[in-house]
Amino acid sequence: MYAVGILLIVLAVRKQYEPALLLPMGFGAILVNLPYSGVLNQIVQGAGETGGIIEWLYTTGITASEALPLLLFIGIGAMTDFGPLLAQPQLFLFGAAAQFGIFVVIIGAVLLGFPLRDAASIGIIGAADGPTSILVSQVLHSSYTGAIAVAAYSYMALVPVVQPFAIKLVTTKKERRIRMEYTGKEVSKSVRIAFPVLVTIITGLIAPASVALVGFLMFGNLIRECGVLDSLAETARTALTNLITLLLGITVSFSMQADRFVAPDTLLIMILGLAAFVFDSIGGVLFAKFMNLFLRKKINPMIGAAGISAFPMSSRVVQKMALKEDSSNIILMQAAGANVSGQIASVVAGGLVINLMSQYL
Repeated sequence: MYAVGILLIVLAVRKQYEPALLLPMGFGAILVNLPYSGVLNQIVQGAGETGGIIEWLYTTGITASEALPLLLFIGIGAMTDFGPLLAQPQLFLFGAAAQFGIFVVIIGAVLLGFPLRDAASIGIIGAADGPTSILVSQVLHSSYTGAIAVAAYSYMALVPVVQPFAIKLVTTKKERRIRMEYTGKEVSKSVRIAFPVLVTIITGLIAPASVALVGFLMFGNLIRECGVLDSLAETARTALTNLITLLLGITVSFSMQADRFVAPDTLLIMILGLAAFVFDSIGGVLFAKFMNLFLRKKINPMIGAAGISAFPMSSRVVQKMALKEDSSNIILMQAAGANVSGQIASVVAGGLVINLMSQYL
């Protein structure tokens, strides 16, 4: 586990792979595996043994209330501009299609012998959304939260490596060169304010279990768009996000104790997480290709892959691939719209999984 911790730190510093999360997780992995580590328990003269700081943070901030990952969604919402999506509402479909890998891998994990609660938690890695992965694994009481968190954030960081491979598997050069006209219109302030409210209400009626996830994301976005809480919006997307990210990274390391983490199942989870991520990207692309069967103006199927939650990395990867095939092909706005829809779709998918699993567990 010391080697795992050092590897995460190296990836964070040298490769700059999600450094805000991987560096605290790496250092935390070392802390929780030191013999008689005081961050797990403290022996006080005359008072016996009490929980250490990381155990306390894990128990109160994740296990008991899921507070840390939920609070992070406020900051994510405050950072997110849904304008490109609202200007092209049809892009919502790509966010939904790009959750395909979640359910494929849940089935695969069950067939490989994982309990249903663990299989569902592993599948959510495909959403490319670290806080959602952590939250779902905790709500479902998965035994593999540490491995799931490492996989989720690692693959988020590896979007520029994994997605081009997945996209090229199911597209031709001609399809990657398809040009698209941006037809989006300016989105009014009233629409931007109404959007987070309506999404929360509709989602709450359809999938009540996802209200905490979607509601906090939309609350953060409402703070951003209302125009009268600029200082709070700035705090949410900077100070709050940075603080929660810092605490979440080192807190998740509690589940990276050697007796839990060092096991063949951990490697299998990493493989299944990669499969979920690849299938999500492929699902979005194949949906775009299916739509092209009925459209006169064709869609560049690469924007379907941008329907995952890794914003804005995925949309940038798609645009870079488009420019590589045709140096004057600009599809960034369409890709960004699909990418933003993926943020909503990933938290809704997390809520749906929790809702479905609660009926069987």
